[in-house]
Amino acid sequence: MKKERRFSVGLTPGPCAGEVCIPSSKSVAHRLLICAALGTEKTTLLIDGFSRDILATAKCLRALGTGIEAKERRIRVTPIQKPVGGGLLPCGESGSTLRFLLPVAGALGVSGYFKMEGRLPERPMQVYEDVLRAHGMEISRDGSFLRFGGQLRSGDYSLPGDVSSQYFSGLLMALPRLSGDSAVTAEGTLESAGYIRLTEDALALSGVRIKREGQRWHIPGSQRFTLPGVLRVEGDWSNAAFFLCMGALSEKGVTVRGLNLRSAQGDRAVLDILRQFGASVEASDGEVTVRRAELSPVTIDAAPIPDLVPVLSVLACGATGDTRIINAARLRMKESDRLQTTAKLISDLGGAVDELPDGLVIHGTGGLRGGDVDSCGDHRIAMSAAVAAGLCRESVTIGGADCVQKSYPAFWEDFWRCAR
Repeated sequence: MKKERRFSVGLTPGPCAGEVCIPSSKSVAHRLLICAALGTEKTTLLIDGFSRDILATAKCLRALGTGIEAKERRIRVTPIQKPVGGGLLPCGESGSTLRFLLPVAGALGVSGYFKMEGRLPERPMQVYEDVLRAHGMEISRDGSFLRFGGQLRSGDYSLPGDVSSQYFSGLLMALPRLSGDSAVTAEGTLESAGYIRLTEDALALSGVRIKREGQRWHIPGSQRFTLPGVLRVEGDWSNAAFFLCMGALSEKGVTVRGLNLRSAQGDRAVLDILRQFGASVEASDGEVTVRRAELSPVTIDAAPIPDLVPVLSVLACGATGDTRIINAARLRMKESDRLQTTAKLISDLGGAVDELPDGLVIHGTGGLRGGDVDSCGDHRIAMSAAVAAGLCRESVTIGGADCVQKSYPAFWEDFWRCAR
C-alpha cells in the first residue's frame, strides 16, 4: 500500500476574517448512503466534499453489492439487489462506517471482513459484538481485521447508553430489514443522543417506521427503504465549528454559509456555547456570522458534543479564567487520546491546562505564545491548531496537517480564503 506523504503547515499569528461555505455533513452522508443502499430505487446524493470517512462507507457498501458512482460532488447509489459476501470491507479509520455496517451486513446475511486502520482496532466494540453474536452473528478479530458472518435475527436488543450512539444507529438501520419485529433499549444515561436523532431523521426520510418511547425503540420488520431520487446533504456543523470559533477570536468576524439552522446535528450546540463564552453570534438564512467580544470562561458538558472539545478548549484560551470540560472520558478512544492531545496542543503553544481522567481545565489568559505542534494524526487536533493561531503572538507550525483528509479535505483551502 502506498504510504501518504505527511506535510506541515506554517501559519502566521493573528485572527482570521472572511467567509466560507462549509462542506456536507459526513454524519448525515453516512446514514443516507446506507439507507439508499438498502432501498428500492436509485438515489443521487449531492455531497459537497468527499472525505475519507464518506468514501470508506461508499467502498464498503460497494463490497456488499451496492452500485456506487462518485463524481463531481454527487454519489449515485443503486440499491443492493443481491448481497455480496466473502469480500474485504475497507473501513479505514472510520468508526461510523464499521459500527453502522456491521449489523447491516448481518441483516443481509453475508460474510466478510472489515480492514481497520489507525487506532480503530483499539476503540471499544466488545459489548456491541457480544450483542450481535447473541442475535445470530459470528464475529472474530485477527489484528486489524474484523471477520463477520451469520444471519442477524430480530428480537430484543439492549445496550449501555454511555458507550457509543453509533451502536444504536447501526441497529436502527439494520433491524427494519429483518422479517420479524425488534426492540432496542438504551440502558442508563444515553449520550450523544443528537446523533441518534440524525439516524431517526434519515430513516423517516426513507419511509421507515420506528416508534420511540423514552430510551426504547420499537422496530417493525420487513420494511422497505425508499428515499427521494435526489437529495442534498446539509452542511456539517462539526466542521463549521472550527471557522465559527475563528470568528470568536476576530473583531471582523467569520461568516459560515451552507448550514441548516434547524439541523438535528448535535454539534449545532456550538452556537449556544459561543454565546455562553460571550462571542457575538448572528444566524439567519442558512448562514452564521461570529465576531469577537469579551470572552469569559464556561463549563462545558462534553457528553453530547464530544467532537467539539478540542476546538472549544482552544477557544477557552482566549478567555480569562478557568474553563472546565467535563464528562469527556470517551475522548480518550478517538483517532487520538483527545484529552491528552488537546492538552498537549495547548501546552505546546504556551497555554496552561490540567488534564483530568474525564476532562480538562483550561487556565485561559486571553492569548497564546505560538510554536510547533503535532496533529498526532488526528484531524480535529490539526484543525484546532489552525484556530489557535488566531490567539498566538508567534507563528504556528502544524506537523501532519494532511490528516484533515479524514473529515474535511478542503480545510486548508478554505482556511487560506479567510484573510488575515
